[in-house]
Amino acid sequence: MTNANTADINSAGLEKSPTGINGLDEITDGGLPKGRPTLIAGGAGSGKTLISMQFLAQGALKYDEPGVFVAFEESAEDLTKNFASLGIDLADLTARKKILIDYIYIDSSEIEETGEYDLEGLFIRLGSAIDSIGAKRVVLDTIEVLFAGFKNYAILRSELRRLFRWLKSKGVTAIVTGERGDNTLTRFGLEEYVADCVILVDNRMEQQIATRRLRIVKYRGSKHGTNEYPFLIEEDGISVLPITSLGLEHTASTERMSSGIERLDNMLGGKGYFCGSSILISGTAGAGKTSLAAHFVDAACRRHERCLYFAFEESPSQIGRNMGSIGIDFNSCINAGLLQIHASRPMANGLEMHLLEMRKIIDKFQPKVVIIDPISNLTNVGTETDVKFMLTRLIDYLKSRGITALSTSLMDSEEDGQSGQGISSLMDTWIRLRMFEEGDERNRGLSVVKSRGMAHSNQIREYLITDEGIKLTDVYLGQTGGLLMGSSRTVVEAREKAEALAQKQETELKKRDLEKRLRSLDEQIAALRSEFETEEMELKRNKMAKSLK
Repeated sequence: MTNANTADINSAGLEKSPTGINGLDEITDGGLPKGRPTLIAGGAGSGKTLISMQFLAQGALKYDEPGVFVAFEESAEDLTKNFASLGIDLADLTARKKILIDYIYIDSSEIEETGEYDLEGLFIRLGSAIDSIGAKRVVLDTIEVLFAGFKNYAILRSELRRLFRWLKSKGVTAIVTGERGDNTLTRFGLEEYVADCVILVDNRMEQQIATRRLRIVKYRGSKHGTNEYPFLIEEDGISVLPITSLGLEHTASTERMSSGIERLDNMLGGKGYFCGSSILISGTAGAGKTSLAAHFVDAACRRHERCLYFAFEESPSQIGRNMGSIGIDFNSCINAGLLQIHASRPMANGLEMHLLEMRKIIDKFQPKVVIIDPISNLTNVGTETDVKFMLTRLIDYLKSRGITALSTSLMDSEEDGQSGQGISSLMDTWIRLRMFEEGDERNRGLSVVKSRGMAHSNQIREYLITDEGIKLTDVYLGQTGGLLMGSSRTVVEAREKAEALAQKQETELKKRDLEKRLRSLDEQIAALRSEFETEEMELKRNKMAKSLK
């Protein structure tokens, strides 16, 4: 196919009406089909009405497209009060004729089914409302109420077809909401077939944790996201964040940033971590994972870089107090606006909701560094596989933004060669902290398991957690070549110092003895020289005496 033909096809593609809802336009590739009906199906509390009203409000405010909201369940007063809490001022929009709300009260107990049933009255009423404000968008909420009390499904299905055809003929972009059926998407099982776009929403309960999800079942004439996407209902409306659509397209940086510990930087090729990389620090309880992460935070703040700290185990106050004991002042970083600590229990939300909350906070704060401490606690709300998938999407997102991410992970035992979540393969740098028990003490050792793209040390380095932070010691090998730590190292060092001192003293004693012998020899030489000179002078005098005779 030529480029010209491709351009003609693209220009003749389906027109879209952007929803203005965060993330929804992305997964629908631009919005809902313009001039066509869309069905949003879901159970009670799933968010159908909110998505529909936000579609109208955003259309009126952002795209100058007035809208009509036909309600069959809630009055205009109730809708105005409900949506005011979400930042949608329906009173102002209706006063400016940007939105028209038409409440149609239907009581099934007052309806008697006689003869044929049609929607001609609705068409006239809705047409008048559309013409009165020049509406470009229409919402019908909820369609099942319109047919309450009727049993002749053949007629109802025929009228549903008429309704969708009529909406198309008016050229309005319409949303029709519907309730979930038992074995079908909707109660009547027809709307999903006549609608051009079908969006399914639900409020799912898994392991006593509620999560709202959205899925595009079909979208005629357009590509679209096919996965399930969790979404949030917040103070400013709906947010759909399609993190599952991310790919491996980020740019790898060659810039480096300090770990906050000079000797650790030396182990990492002398310059520290790559900017925008992912780092894993794993170890058993008490190994110092959080302390190592705190050094990285402190270094970032000293460079005046924003840092975001997600804590799943300790409160911000407790973290600040604990890090103060090793000489790191988080409070000054927070007061300077360089550090934010967001603490929550993993059980507070599902994995996807945690992911959405984290991304929202990241987008708002725009950090250079993100800390997740510890990721292992997330297994409380999902399987290891679920946690791995969630973290994969988070890491991809952070890399696409050039954000350096450091995660800590609790290992069950020292013999555990992998991190608890099996995500070590996703990480660019993996630092493992180990506890070594010998005699009656425990000592800490650090090693760089891997660090992609840079030369790095293969040694295990002992480190101490002091009131001035983490201190890496020099590598110390015993006579057998094994790494010595703690008291064993102190004993061997003391013995070697004593041996060195004894050797030094012996050397000095030998030196003094040699010097004494040298002085004695010098004295003997001086005496012999004096004796020689005396004899020589005597010989000269004798010669002179003989010559005078």
